[in-house]
Amino acid sequence: DRGPAPVSLGVQRQLLVLKRSPQQERVLQQYLASLEDKNSPNFHRFLTPEQFGQQYGPAPQDVAQVVSWLSSQGFAVNNVARSGMAIEFSGSVDQLESAFHTQIHRFVVQGREHVANVTNPMIPSAFASVVAGVSPLNDFYPRPQTVYGPSGRWNGTEKRFVPELTVSISNTPYLFVSPGDAATIYDAPTSLNTHLKQGQTAYDGSGVAIGIVTNGGVSIPNVQNYRSLFKMPAASISVVMDGNSPAGADDTEATLDGEVAGAIAPGAKLVYYQAADTTFQSGVMLAILRAIDDNSVNILNVSYGTCELAQGASGNQEILNAMEQAAAQGIAVTVSSGDSGSAGCDNADTQTVASHGFGVNALASTPYTVAVGGTDFGALAKNFSTYASAANSGSY
Repeated sequence: DRGPAPVSLGVQRQLLVLKRSPQQERVLQQYLASLEDKNSPNFHRFLTPEQFGQQYGPAPQDVAQVVSWLSSQGFAVNNVARSGMAIEFSGSVDQLESAFHTQIHRFVVQGREHVANVTNPMIPSAFASVVAGVSPLNDFYPRPQTVYGPSGRWNGTEKRFVPELTVSISNTPYLFVSPGDAATIYDAPTSLNTHLKQGQTAYDGSGVAIGIVTNGGVSIPNVQNYRSLFKMPAASISVVMDGNSPAGADDTEATLDGEVAGAIAPGAKLVYYQAADTTFQSGVMLAILRAIDDNSVNILNVSYGTCELAQGASGNQEILNAMEQAAAQGIAVTVSSGDSGSAGCDNADTQTVASHGFGVNALASTPYTVAVGGTDFGALAKNFSTYASAANSGSY
């Protein structure tokens, strides 16, 4: 603990998380179940953000009162979500501490400096029925789940990857995965899967829009080069910048997401939702909320992980609110669960056994997300020929 944070420290794009009544929540659960019931008149009758707010959000007059209170505390109210479930505001640390009766300190954790609250925030009792809390008052942001493997180069003549150094690290074989390989490994019924069962319909993603959230950079040329390398059609790619650009941020995760999404669904449109981290607010969460607010994608990909405990009660409620709304709007959210198992609150780069209590990726923890575990093909070390073949069809 390095003591109080500077009172002049800016608080940009903070979120006040709102909630619905218990009765509304029960009705919402029934509606979400009916969306998947083919015998229900609600089957796939998805809502717009405004319809979601009208049916399952707080009353407009309650939202207006909360907005008025934030303004009276000196905050600038930037935006109210179309569903009315979140209010974005900005100010300073001293305003935050005064309004929410908390204290913000500086900390050094694993050699890095952070800021976080040391006491639980509080809200006026008059808002207890409508305010779930303020989004996490710390900067322990979601981080990319990328783990780097060995590098290689594509040999167009031999139609295979050639490792730059070795294809084995510590006697563990590694595979370079091309678009067709990805489709085959995960048994995706896509046009690139050369092992479809007889009579199985192949899809290429035409008519589908895939959203990819990132708090980092976006390298569209790299995604297009990947597709060109494997003789895939050029992608339709757009970028939605929500707020300030995360200038200088790493673009590896976003690039990989775009490449593999195209490998599974080469005909789909790709929409990057990009937002920068602020003092306390995760750019990943801002990008997720923007994508849900826009309501223009069918699938939303989130390749980031963060400890449940670091989110606090209101932070986890913020995530649950977002994923419930996405389900009601017909947006399928896929999240990487991470490779650290129950050690989701430990250093994922060094630990696979939990030492700080069991914890999973908060973004993957709701019933409304498709949580996808990573694959390193660990079984290959002793059973390579069972799962892989040295032969290459040369098609993709």
